[in-house]
Amino acid sequence: MYAHYHQNSILEKLQINKHNPGVYDPCESWSSDPSAISIISVNPATEENLASVTCANLECCKQVIENARLSAESWRSVPAPARGNIVRRIGELLRKNKDALGSLISLEAGKTKQESDGEVQEMIDMADFAVGQSRMLYGKTMHSERINHRMYEQWLPLGVVAIITAFNFPVAVWAWNAFIAAITGNCVIWRPSPKTPLCAIAVQKLCHQAMQETGYHGIFSLLIEKGSAVAEQLTCDGRVALVSFTGSSHVGQRVGATVAARMGRSILELSGNNALIIDQTANLDLAIPAVVFGAIGTTGQRCTTTRRLFLHTSLYDEVLGRLQKTYRQISIGNPLDHQVLMGPLIDAWARKTYLAAIASVKTAGGSFAVEGGALEGPGYFVSPSIAISENHWPLVQTETFGPLLHLMRFDHLTQAIEMQNSVPQGLSSALFTNNLVNAELFLSAQGSDCGIANINIGTSGAEIGGAFGGEKATGGGREAGSDTWQSYMRRQTNTINWGNDLPLAQGLSFNVPN
Repeated sequence: MYAHYHQNSILEKLQINKHNPGVYDPCESWSSDPSAISIISVNPATEENLASVTCANLECCKQVIENARLSAESWRSVPAPARGNIVRRIGELLRKNKDALGSLISLEAGKTKQESDGEVQEMIDMADFAVGQSRMLYGKTMHSERINHRMYEQWLPLGVVAIITAFNFPVAVWAWNAFIAAITGNCVIWRPSPKTPLCAIAVQKLCHQAMQETGYHGIFSLLIEKGSAVAEQLTCDGRVALVSFTGSSHVGQRVGATVAARMGRSILELSGNNALIIDQTANLDLAIPAVVFGAIGTTGQRCTTTRRLFLHTSLYDEVLGRLQKTYRQISIGNPLDHQVLMGPLIDAWARKTYLAAIASVKTAGGSFAVEGGALEGPGYFVSPSIAISENHWPLVQTETFGPLLHLMRFDHLTQAIEMQNSVPQGLSSALFTNNLVNAELFLSAQGSDCGIANINIGTSGAEIGGAFGGEKATGGGREAGSDTWQSYMRRQTNTINWGNDLPLAQGLSFNVPN
């Protein structure tokens, strides 16, 4: 009874009703078609219904795109520091609602309360970063080879940016994209995962409040759907200048090809198959917690989850023993309980996929140091696994979205690096070592081929200040910090002749008869 009451209080604080419209239009605010289909948001820890959402249809999507396009024509003229003010206000509202929104993420996505609050903090940090970035959209001045000429470059808004996000980070990845897209002068359309629609509605309500208070409208829009028709329209519509997609490599390939076919832009954040290497000099008191958090955080459903662990032969038995002891102590249960370290998987399909992966290890000839499985009772709970595997197995070459860690040994670091890189994906990687030469080798051109390479920290838990993204089948996109703001703008080179002559570049002479 208490848990149900607490659940209702969380929803009420964030203005989530029993039935909710799933469309926020730049011109009409919240809207819904009474005849449209609805989706039910389910608590993965209890399998109880949380609330329903009326979905967007294709015609609604097209109208939202057009209204966003019209809004972008005025938003692009607002000075960038003023654009930063609305993001500042959203950040203030996120601070005020951090506990409630973090609890909603736990309710709907099944992430532990600590991780969910951390996700909201990531949004707050991203807002702070974007506000500062709004005053630093720098171009360059170049020296012209022609006398009395000035040459420089500037960055201008794209127009409409679509953001298609996944359930595992239901709000943070939107913030990575949306806050930077907004301060660079674009209007944003969000198509969230249908598995976590309430998180998106709660955030959109905060955006609505910020837009009203700052006197702007049409900057942030929302389209929730059950299938993929809306996402496909956003991908193929020429009015959408940039599509940021987070999801599997399989779907991302289609998204990238569709956007490229119309000469649009895309940012792809796709599958990861991340490896952590522990060499013979590593500090195991640092490495063991990093492995465990990387493998079971978000119940193994992060794109940066540690999925492969390479251990030097000299410490293989010690590390394995310590991992087995730690895994036996992992608390699994209600993600709102602060003592719990691992919540449920997102749904029944995810649990089925995880159990199938465990069976595949056995079929391939592998064994288990820790064999997990489904837990009895309500909710999509499982226990984590450590498999003794081989890197070339098809199962190990793919991403299993669950707490399955493949364990392998090596004798030389070059052997471990080769195995790490011998997968299609290239998102995150880590080496634990106290050897300077090994660390520098791992970070060199001969080392990790991933977009993220860490020394003495794990594969999971990136900071917003750096550019986040990966190589190969991970898609090559970059989001969040560093200079990623340039992805949301178009570069223009300008040359000004302030003299009385018309010299040509490269010393050409073209004498036009008088």
